[in-house]
Amino acid sequence: MTDLAHDAAAQRKISNRLRRAQGQLAAVIAAVEADAPCRDVVQQLAAVSKALDRAGFLVISTALKDCLGDPDADQDTQTDELEKLFLSLA
Repeated sequence: MTDLAHDAAAQRKISNRLRRAQGQLAAVIAAVEADAPCRDVVQQLAAVSKALDRAGFLVISTALKDCLGDPDADQDTQTDELEKLFLSLA
């Protein structure tokens, strides 16, 4: 799998998405503590979940690019590992 440190653009995008999710999670906590309406809390939770999913998919797509670029790698092992990663986000 790829080392994200070697793909600075992907690393920056992932960090930005995670920071966004962190801010959204803080908003969820504040909404719960303020006894906000259920709809507001659920909407914020959905935003957090989506932000985390997008970060995860970006990590996997970065790894996938690396796998496709390595013709000497064991294809079965890479396929199994990528499948497990995708399923972990499902």
